[in-house]
Amino acid sequence: MPRAPERLDGYAPIRDYAAIGDQRTAALVALDGSIDWLCLPRFDSPSAFAAILDARSGGAIALAPTVPFTAERRYLPRTNVLETTFTTTEGRVRVTDAMTAGWRAPAWVELLRRVEGLDGGVPMRWSVSPRFEWGATGGEVNERQGTPIIRHHGLGLAVQAWDAGTPECRDGTVAASFEATQASRALLAIGAFEDEPLLLSRREEVESRLDETVGFWRQWVGRCSYDGPWRDAVLRSALALALCSHAASGAIVAAPTSSLPEAVGGSRNFDYRYNWLRDTSFALDALLRLGLREEVHASLGWMLAATRTTHPRLDVFYSLDGTAGDPQGELDLEGYRRSSPVHRGNSAGSQLQLGNYGDLLDTCFAYVRDGNALDPESGQRLAEVADLVCEIWRNRDASIWELHDREDYAQGKLACWVALDRTVALADAGQVPDGSAGRWKATAATVREFIDGRCWSSRLRSYVRYPGTEDLDASMLLAARTGYLDGNDPRLGQTVDAMRRELGEGPFLYRYSGMREQEGAFLACSFWMVEALARAGRLDEATEAMDELVSAANDVGLLSEEIDPQSRELLGNFPQALSHLALVNAAFVLGECRADS
Repeated sequence: MPRAPERLDGYAPIRDYAAIGDQRTAALVALDGSIDWLCLPRFDSPSAFAAILDARSGGAIALAPTVPFTAERRYLPRTNVLETTFTTTEGRVRVTDAMTAGWRAPAWVELLRRVEGLDGGVPMRWSVSPRFEWGATGGEVNERQGTPIIRHHGLGLAVQAWDAGTPECRDGTVAASFEATQASRALLAIGAFEDEPLLLSRREEVESRLDETVGFWRQWVGRCSYDGPWRDAVLRSALALALCSHAASGAIVAAPTSSLPEAVGGSRNFDYRYNWLRDTSFALDALLRLGLREEVHASLGWMLAATRTTHPRLDVFYSLDGTAGDPQGELDLEGYRRSSPVHRGNSAGSQLQLGNYGDLLDTCFAYVRDGNALDPESGQRLAEVADLVCEIWRNRDASIWELHDREDYAQGKLACWVALDRTVALADAGQVPDGSAGRWKATAATVREFIDGRCWSSRLRSYVRYPGTEDLDASMLLAARTGYLDGNDPRLGQTVDAMRRELGEGPFLYRYSGMREQEGAFLACSFWMVEALARAGRLDEATEAMDELVSAANDVGLLSEEIDPQSRELLGNFPQALSHLALVNAAFVLGECRADS
């Protein structure tokens, strides 16, 4: 439904953003037409437009009527091309936003905005106001062949406009006004070139690339084989995952953004523009189910190459080029709705998280189970990783949640069991050397004794976070999806019930005990609950929760990291790959369980 966009002190609700991208970087487009986030030329580059993190000095690409308006939007069916319709008392106008994508995409980053008058006359204004290096500086504007060029060091932005007014250049900004009338068609093209000659396009070439981008996304999603329940949400999640994918390397960023808060005004604001091994594990599971085998191969290839750089130890995440992540630092930006600090880089990369070992081995096992094979060198390295797990599984770790307090977190031990169990299976399949198989089996049995003997609460009838506490952790729901617990095991249903009592609010689940006052409910955990309910045979409960969770997405089907269960305000980095991956996997599992019932 059309509604008037709102901003609070210059900031749009996270729910009011949509994402467009080209599988190299991504932009966030607010309901009011302002593009408030874009890093150039890659996801992990410094921002050129970051008004979402500083409304006054972050930089934005604005495009909207100059009179009061309402707006409604959608993605063109089966694409990541956004269509927004602005309605005023004088008329209506449609804006189509896209970033050029596809195998014929240019070597530069290109953002396209087409403005079509539908009826009446609508006064419009647009501006391109980059603030490079995280809002630190504007660019120098000059002209080449009548085209404004905004330059900062080796990066140049070419701003081309057709039937969109006469551009004015001032203080690092290019802007113009025009009127959209019935059947009029204006076009903006912002091309970003890094240390390259500037290619100035003809209008028909730009129009053609916009049409090709629509075709690219429809061809891409047409390869998805899923035809089960919640199909629209699953396919939108697949397209959201594509927006988080770096096609050149096969890496998948956790989110294309940094420092969107887990609680407005809070300090839990982190840079997610890296590839987490955890997310890659969930991604390959989802991609295999979607039938996207080329993406599976590329992502696993990236994972094996990246982990080689720290072998046999595993980092929590790696940069797009497979190296260690950047050290964490604070930026001189206000923060979304004054949620500070704003971070570049992430300090969690070198933590000991035992979960990573389970993620790597489980991913490789799923790849082989799907009919693929590992090369001998990778098989040898995986065996060495399993040997390391036998040595370190007793160590206290930072948990899947990257905590400063190290403990014997049950989920970390569960991940070690998964790593060893999957390595034995890979050895049985002839994919890794089996010389240590006996040791792996024996250690896996010892790990299980630890989990069942020391991490189970008879009083709560649930697995707990770590020995000696009765706090709960939603990550232990992964015991169901990893096969550690069978669906018929009463401990699964008992743990589910305890989690819903302690951590649940409606269909939503907080990450662990004590987090209700500090952050929103974690959407991935909520979908893990759906999976666990389905595997426990509680299909009606799982279906009801799934319906509510799918409806929690914004108007174009996107999910963030967290959500306020009361207000339904989206929180955290956006769009969040893990949330969408968890949705896809929950839909598959629940669909399979319903079919088998």
